[in-house]
Amino acid sequence: MCTGKCARCLGLSLIPLSLVCIVANALLLVPDGKTTWTDGNLSLQVWLMGGFIGGGLMVLCPGIAAVRAGGKGCCGAGCCGNRCRMLRSVFSSAFGVLGAIYCLSVAGAGLRIGPKCLIDNKWDYHFQETEGAYLRNDTLWNLCEAPPHVVPWNVTLFSILVVASSLELVLCGIQLVNATFGVLCGDCRKKEGAAH
Repeated sequence: MCTGKCARCLGLSLIPLSLVCIVANALLLVPDGKTTWTDGNLSLQVWLMGGFIGGGLMVLCPGIAAVRAGGKGCCGAGCCGNRCRMLRSVFSSAFGVLGAIYCLSVAGAGLRIGPKCLIDNKWDYHFQETEGAYLRNDTLWNLCEAPPHVVPWNVTLFSILVVASSLELVLCGIQLVNATFGVLCGDCRKKEGAAH
């Protein structure tokens, strides 16, 4: 596959994944679909905005750069084999790798530590000492009195962020290698076009 076509496919995969991360992080801010819990009652991992900043904006940029790198050459009809756009995509993809790692780290910590919730009139990270064992024991989830259903809410959304950011990490890594080849070798579409 040509480096340009590959870049376009990767970019078109990264853009929806970044939007999924943004939406998942936005939903984490409203447990049970309500904004009444945002006054100091959300976990630190929600406020670190791993899905919005890392898996979202920091991956959206490389996604767009990869789609652009898969377009026509920087001087019109591919005169430099898209090397200029591929070079931009190399740096953008490296930025995206960092964003995906940030999102994955924050979401993983969010799953391991658990949500901040109210048990026996005390707001705390009550599942932190279990080091993630609470994930397999859903009877513990009902101990949280407020926010309602916060444990399944957090587990579901942080799991989505873990999966999405893992995919982003792989795709950004592939695009980093692909764009490097594109810079060094150019885009084979120019050769294909010349053959017709």
